[in-house]
Amino acid sequence: MNRRDAPVSRREYGLALLAGAVGAGLILLAVRQRWAQAVFTPPKPLTPQVVSVSGADLVPLAGALAVAALAGLAAVIATRGVLRQAAGVLLALFGVGAGAAVTTTVTAASVVSVAAGRVGSPESAAVSGAAGSTTSGSSGGAAVVVAGAAGHAIMTGTPWRAAVLAGALLVFLAGLATVLRGSRWPVMSARYDLPDRRGAAKAGAAGRRASAPRQADSASMWESLSGGGDPTADPAADPAADPAAGAAADPERPRTAENR
Repeated sequence: MNRRDAPVSRREYGLALLAGAVGAGLILLAVRQRWAQAVFTPPKPLTPQVVSVSGADLVPLAGALAVAALAGLAAVIATRGVLRQAAGVLLALFGVGAGAAVTTTVTAASVVSVAAGRVGSPESAAVSGAAGSTTSGSSGGAAVVVAGAAGHAIMTGTPWRAAVLAGALLVFLAGLATVLRGSRWPVMSARYDLPDRRGAAKAGAAGRRASAPRQADSASMWESLSGGGDPTADPAADPAADPAAGAAADPERPRTAENR
């Protein structure tokens, strides 16, 4: 990669990760909000019941895909090459799936069905917390949908559905950018590759330099032994241990037969 392209690649990399994270977070935030209300009108003298339904109740798949998108972003950071492009493909599919789930499954019939299932019995209402989301004329007790009660849906979460679509689009664009440009982006371990190679080269050179003095020391020890000297003695401290050093220290010292 050209050095001039490196800043551009880093900027693309950061923007793609930011877009994917914002998109997934937007989906998770939106599905936790109230998207609709189901109004059940039982026969008189019973009062109508109003059940609030959240996005997670209607499209649980969207929230699950948002969590998967966050995992996909982590995979983009940790991988490179073909594996990074595969993670980008999955990321784009997560975005498409979240958008399709919102546009195809959120209908008035699904709202009424989900609301009726939440308050179908006192036990299910207590478990799911539907009693707190139901408004009725009577006070106390869990809400129960009376058999034969006509129900209709009131869609109140249009902005939140639009937020999910926007988040899904951001996740899709992040995945598409990863597929097309991910091979040019920085990788997590790139900063460690070059120093390792330099360190290995320096270690090899140091080893070669260290082995050279050892070979020289071995040669000098054998020469000292063949000359009758003590290789363990310090020539600087004991001139007698090194004939050459002794001759240099005492010029008037007679030369032995061995020195001749």
